[in-house]
Amino acid sequence: QLRLVESGGGLVQPGGSLRLSCAASGFSIDLHAIAWIRQAPGTEREGVLCINPDGGSTNYADSAKGRFTISRDSAKNTVYLQMNSLKPEDTAVYYCAAGWGCNWSFDPANFGSWGQGTQVTVSS
Repeated sequence: QLRLVESGGGLVQPGGSLRLSCAASGFSIDLHAIAWIRQAPGTEREGVLCINPDGGSTNYADSAKGRFTISRDSAKNTVYLQMNSLKPEDTAVYYCAAGWGCNWSFDPANFGSWGQGTQVTVSS
C-alpha cells in the first residue's frame, strides 16, 4: 500500500526556515515523481516543487523560486522541502503527492497518492 507521511511543519517567524519531510512507504521514490503542494484557506491547491525519478526538478510556483528547494534521500525513501526566507503568504497546509511525472505545470490529477498534510504558519 502506497503511503506518504509529511512532517516538519510548525510556526515560524517571517524570514525563518523550515524543512518539511515526506516519508514514503510501499513504493520507491526513485521510481515516481514526488511533488509538494500547498493549500491556504479559501484557495485552490498550488503546486510548489516536484522532483522526477531522474532527479530533475520542476518549480511550479514563481513565489518559491530562490527560496525553496526540493531534494530526496533514496536510502530513507524520503523527499524534503527546504523553505528559506519564509513569508506570511507561505502559510498553508503542505502536502506531498506521488505521480508518474512532474510535467511542466501542476495538475493534481497527475498525482494519485497524497499524504495527510502538515501545517506551516509564518507569523510574528
